[in-house]
Amino acid sequence: MTWFADIYFVFWREMKRYFAHKTRIVTAVFQPLVWLVLLGSAMSGMVGGSMAKDLSEAENYLQFMTPGIMVMTALFSGMFSGNSLIWDRRIGFLNKMLAAPISRTTIPTGKVAAAAIQSMIQMVIIAAIATALGVRFTSGPLGLVLMVLIAGLFCCGISAISLSFAVFIKTPEGLHPILNFLSMPLLFTSNAIFPRAFMPGWLQGISAVNPMTYAVTPMRVLALEGWRWESVMPGLVFTLFFAAAACYLLSWVFGQHIR
Repeated sequence: MTWFADIYFVFWREMKRYFAHKTRIVTAVFQPLVWLVLLGSAMSGMVGGSMAKDLSEAENYLQFMTPGIMVMTALFSGMFSGNSLIWDRRIGFLNKMLAAPISRTTIPTGKVAAAAIQSMIQMVIIAAIATALGVRFTSGPLGLVLMVLIAGLFCCGISAISLSFAVFIKTPEGLHPILNFLSMPLLFTSNAIFPRAFMPGWLQGISAVNPMTYAVTPMRVLALEGWRWESVMPGLVFTLFFAAAACYLLSWVFGQHIR
């Protein structure tokens, strides 16, 4: 119980910082709105409703794209969570936490949990905006809850990777280029924005091993086709394994290299 209490205090500090910055909350609302309205409308005109429906069982491209936008938001939320460790080190708060009588594993675990919850808040906002724009989630409210949980698990894995880099890279200027270098290929080699059927063969091969694809696919099935567990379970299990493996790596790196 003490271990969980220590995680909670690290987690709650991160959440208080999140809500203290009003611009982050405003961005959480308007960023998905921009993606859904602008990109969704532009791509709907380019792709055409009938082609999108043939490829994805979607009524329109906006319905196809919404799960991808949710996972994309989780990707960027998780990627930049490493900044919190850099700033804690810079202001001296990390040394205070290390000197406190708590397990070291609670520090990265609390930060990962906070990043996941923050991204899940954005998932709910995206779902509300998409619903207002006419997107229908075939699996209903419970399916939407599972979609949010899958995106949160994916964010846990990405956040753990970002924090692992932040253990070794001690400045934002050094961390941001690496995170950008990772995030763009993950996004554009997945099926988040475009159907895999649109991709050339070599890109389809990369997409098949992209962890982001495994998060998007079950969410898209839930949104478009409903409770097809034979299609949902492989992606759900892989995303859970990906999050667990990344968090284990973070705990090991943090314990070995943070002094």
